[in-house]
Amino acid sequence: MAGLRADERAWIAGAQTGSLPDLEALFRDHWPRAYRAAYLVVHDGAAAEDIAQEAFISAIRTLDRFDRRRPFGPWLHRIVVNRAIDWARARALRPEVGEAALGLAVAEVEQAPATYSSPVLAALAQLSPEHRAVVVLRHLLEYAPGEIARMLDLPRGTVNSRLRRGLDELAGRLEGER
Repeated sequence: MAGLRADERAWIAGAQTGSLPDLEALFRDHWPRAYRAAYLVVHDGAAAEDIAQEAFISAIRTLDRFDRRRPFGPWLHRIVVNRAIDWARARALRPEVGEAALGLAVAEVEQAPATYSSPVLAALAQLSPEHRAVVVLRHLLEYAPGEIARMLDLPRGTVNSRLRRGLDELAGRLEGER
């Protein structure tokens, strides 16, 4: 892990000077988790790809403000998850209706990462974006509540409350499936 951190610091230093190979290395290293975080919040493959790409571009544009003593992943995930929450809120204001949209949603859940079952993803998709984000960050991306609080700029008690409510709602929805 120490070697990886040293590599990451070197990539960031190189990226800050405009090194394309270092930018590519950062992207390759962080893209899968950034995409997964976006997907698990928005449940839309195309939107998740756009969100993760835009977040990565935003991170690169503001890399001069990044503290190289810290890991890049949590900083990038903060940008990704905040953008995903914004996207999910906007979509809730303009829900898509119709049989075609329903079919696309089902297909997205079925194409989700194999490590998560469709009933879990379907139940997760029904949570509010705020609850979904903390559940994804805690249980799927394995961040500690304190890290989530810092990433989302929330009090730790708010993170714990959203996590508890989100998990309770998720459990209730999964029980209803049985």
